[in-house]
Amino acid sequence: MPITINDQTHELPDDPRVSLLDFLRHHLGLTGSKKGCDHGQCGACTVLVNGMRINSCLSLAVTHDGDSVTTIEGLGTPAQPSALQQAFVDHDGYQCGYCTPGQICSATAMLQELANDWPSDASESLTGPVEINGEELRERMSGNICRCGAYANIIAAIRHASEGERA
Repeated sequence: MPITINDQTHELPDDPRVSLLDFLRHHLGLTGSKKGCDHGQCGACTVLVNGMRINSCLSLAVTHDGDSVTTIEGLGTPAQPSALQQAFVDHDGYQCGYCTPGQICSATAMLQELANDWPSDASESLTGPVEINGEELRERMSGNICRCGAYANIIAAIRHASEGERA
């Protein structure tokens, strides 16, 4: 059973009990995604599956046969970071850095949701363009916790990256 991770094909584990997070970290050595709470409450393990953000600690690896997974390692490199990764650096959108990979993966998918005009609980309307404002961004990022409290800088980084996306 193949799975594509960061544009490379891998065989899924034989053990059906292995979470996607453990498969990434322990089987493939992709340690960017973090195990925070292991209950889907903190977002440190957020990855993209077929462009959608998920908590990889809650998903079994074997359920992703044929899927395309992108981890923080697949979004950019130290030499060529993604626009969002660079914005996190420029705006100090991290402190200890533990939650940062999940924050960036989540924000990457969220920017695509905004581009597609998908509404959230904070959206003024269920139809039409979604206004990118602080309330909207905070609502959409509420599944990603930063224990250091770098939220203002995280929002500033996302705003900066979203302005680059629209330009």
